[in-house]
Amino acid sequence: MKKLFLSFILGSIFLLSAQAQDQGSSAVYDLQTAVQVALENNLNLQRSQLNLQSTEATLLQNKGQRFPSLSTGASSGYRWGRSVNPVTNLFENNRIGNVNLFANSNVTLFGGGRINNSINQSQSDIESGMYTIEATRNDITLNIINLFINVVFNREQLKIAKNQLQTTQEQLERTTKLVDAGSLPYSDQLDTQSQNATNELEVINATNNLRIAKLNLAQAMQIPFSEEFDVVEPKFEINEDLMASETAGEIYEIAVDFLPEIRAAEAAVQSSEYGVKVAKGAFYPSLSVGANVFSNYVDLVFGMGDRPSFGEQIENNLSQSLNFQLNIPIFSNLNNKASLQRARVQQQLSEISAEEARNQLRQDIETAFNSALAAEQSYEASLVRVKSLEESFRIAQQRFDLGAINSVDFQVAQNNFFNAQADLLNAKYTYIFRVKVLDFYLGNPINLN
Repeated sequence: MKKLFLSFILGSIFLLSAQAQDQGSSAVYDLQTAVQVALENNLNLQRSQLNLQSTEATLLQNKGQRFPSLSTGASSGYRWGRSVNPVTNLFENNRIGNVNLFANSNVTLFGGGRINNSINQSQSDIESGMYTIEATRNDITLNIINLFINVVFNREQLKIAKNQLQTTQEQLERTTKLVDAGSLPYSDQLDTQSQNATNELEVINATNNLRIAKLNLAQAMQIPFSEEFDVVEPKFEINEDLMASETAGEIYEIAVDFLPEIRAAEAAVQSSEYGVKVAKGAFYPSLSVGANVFSNYVDLVFGMGDRPSFGEQIENNLSQSLNFQLNIPIFSNLNNKASLQRARVQQQLSEISAEEARNQLRQDIETAFNSALAAEQSYEASLVRVKSLEESFRIAQQRFDLGAINSVDFQVAQNNFFNAQADLLNAKYTYIFRVKVLDFYLGNPINLN
């Protein structure tokens, strides 16, 4: 029984492990989960996070310059032939074994402000890196939302295509019966068969488009794709208050204060300013203090009676030193001047990049705002068009059933109606995404529920 129970437990663990490994390819995702998975798997985001860790290591190194350095060590060896005994300072022609012990320490007292400015520069680099990571996360999120909406859109397109095919098939059955009864010419049956084949092709194309949309989403989430991959359709309704009430200029004034790409660019400018100060510090004198402790032991001492023990020699030979070093730069082969020039150029480049980021943000918001307005107008116009063509299709179907119009006229009314439905669907999801982009610039949480 114990063996059976153990086998059951191990089998269950194996099954759960296999299901967990296959979850990425077969799970059905809602929007929030899809975004979360994409953020966890995105390699560019992971690379940015590792770059930030490298910058943090640079900050740690720069902070360490404030503290004294300390090193200690020992050496041991033998000498043969004529050499100086390090204890007696006499020339001897014997084998001499020795042990040397030492410790050194050094600290910078003044370095032209380069240490503090290097620390401040690294802190600004870390701040810029953190905002860059946040901006990357936002880009990933917006991309996933767009691809997610595209899946839902293509799923609806497939439904419309199937409905159109079903209507055509019903029309073909009725037309065939009327042709067999002699009430309609055979040409009407051929026209309907042609339309049915066209609708079947549209279903195939819509199915392929949906599959490609799912594939694009799965690849953006960086998970294996399978036919079971699907998304949960959000329950989102368009209302009159969907469109933002702010103007493009007002949205920009809000976005420029909190969007991470702008904050990252501003932090990069601050970093470059500290870089100029670091370069200027090379022109100032530097002052440092160093300390040294040394002692040694030799295993052969002549003229001193009994050889002192190891501890006695270490204590007797102990020496200390303390020294101050003042370094005044006078001429550095133009290296300091060149470094300062490069730092100033980098500062100007950072300022240009920050201005470009603000200009790009303004242009993106203006484009998004105009696109949202156009999408809103297109959606409203499509609503009116669908309503009109739906009524036209209903009347055409009644007239066709009564034999008042032929199959060609009926097919024209049918195609117009279903094409209008497809256009409305496209306008709807385009409008939703454009408005959500504006919500993002306004700092509102993005969801489709």
